[in-house]
Amino acid sequence: MVKTSAACPKCRKPITVEIQRLFDLNTDPEAKQKLLSGMANMVNCPHCGYQGPLPTPIVYHDPDNELLLTFFPPEAGIPVNQQEMTIGPLIKKIVDDLAPEKRKAYLFRPQTMLTQQRLFERILEADGITPEMIKAQQDRLNLIQRLAMASAEALPTSITQEDALVDEQTFLILNRLIEASAAAGDEKSTQHLAGLQQALLEHSTFGQQIAQQNRDTQKAISDLQALSQKGLTHEGLLELVINASDSEVQLMTIVSMARGGMDYAFFQLLSDRLENSKDGEQEKLIALREKLLEMTHEVDEAIKEQALEAQKLLDEILAAEKTNEAAQAALPKMTQIFVDLLRQELGKAKQNNDQTKLAKLQVIVETIQSASATGAYVELIEALLRAPDEASLNTILEEAKEVIDDEFMQFLYGLSNQMESQADQAEISAQIQRIYKAVLRFSMQKNLDQSA
Repeated sequence: MVKTSAACPKCRKPITVEIQRLFDLNTDPEAKQKLLSGMANMVNCPHCGYQGPLPTPIVYHDPDNELLLTFFPPEAGIPVNQQEMTIGPLIKKIVDDLAPEKRKAYLFRPQTMLTQQRLFERILEADGITPEMIKAQQDRLNLIQRLAMASAEALPTSITQEDALVDEQTFLILNRLIEASAAAGDEKSTQHLAGLQQALLEHSTFGQQIAQQNRDTQKAISDLQALSQKGLTHEGLLELVINASDSEVQLMTIVSMARGGMDYAFFQLLSDRLENSKDGEQEKLIALREKLLEMTHEVDEAIKEQALEAQKLLDEILAAEKTNEAAQAALPKMTQIFVDLLRQELGKAKQNNDQTKLAKLQVIVETIQSASATGAYVELIEALLRAPDEASLNTILEEAKEVIDDEFMQFLYGLSNQMESQADQAEISAQIQRIYKAVLRFSMQKNLDQSA
């Protein structure tokens, strides 16, 4: 995006705005969501208070669907003979950024969309989305826009009035918008949308259901953890399951996390309990057994499918010319099942003395370890940023002292330099600098204590 001066659509006074005219999926995977969100090129006029879109030409490129679309808002008032001059450089950039073998005939036949609605419809049609699906998504995008414009005081009432439109799709779209804003480094929009998400969880019917499901999930996890600390037995697991039988979410959480404990001996124990139960409890236990059998079957099938996906992913990485790059790209797809498979393949490679495969597998292991360390570093930095005072900050550092090593210091130093070089990140840069100095003092003191 580039900053430029433009006339406010309402009062016509000059304002400084950030405009994005090119949405190219080839160079920006989030470009589609940014455009479809309706939040692109939104402006706030300091003179008249106008909040809304700034009419500007749009060029959209989707190489996978061989789609090149242009849109000139009628209110922008750009004469036809000037439109080519406006989009020409943008299309040239699209072509220049494409690999030679991907430059196809569609690039020389851009399709002109007469309305923004038609632009959005054409983009979604290319993904096989029906007009009914388009309308449903557009309704929810419009809803998010309306709610995003509402004041903090009016927001709860607005959500209640729009309750019928708030569903799973609304939250999915909102999540994508938050991710896109975060990826673009737009901290202000990210926080605003995250606040809207929290308000929807609190004040909409569907949001409250999600919140309750989250509470049920967390309760099941904490109960299972507490039981594990005492020593996980079939008897303890059975009592936990019986106590959670009224909540589908709690039950499914326990089954998915403790599937290994629900073996023949567990179900035999349940059958014994059933035989010795009274009539009222008997019906409940019969229903519970049927439900558990169904849930364990679902989990088993899911594990089989994930195992096949893990094997396919590992084969693709091993077949790649550059193992480290392939492993890095595949990190988001790696699950615990993938890690277990990787461990098994390492054992087989060592047993068979397959040094070539062993070397590649070791590269994958190192990539995962590096990513895990980085994730821990990020979590620690986020915790330090949230510390309300120096005492809290020092407490966090003391609890995480095992993580604070030379690699962490280098990571934090690099992050500090990165933030300092970005003019629009002054506030976060100052916070990172403060944390870096505190960590440096803590690290020096730790070294002194060790040498004493």
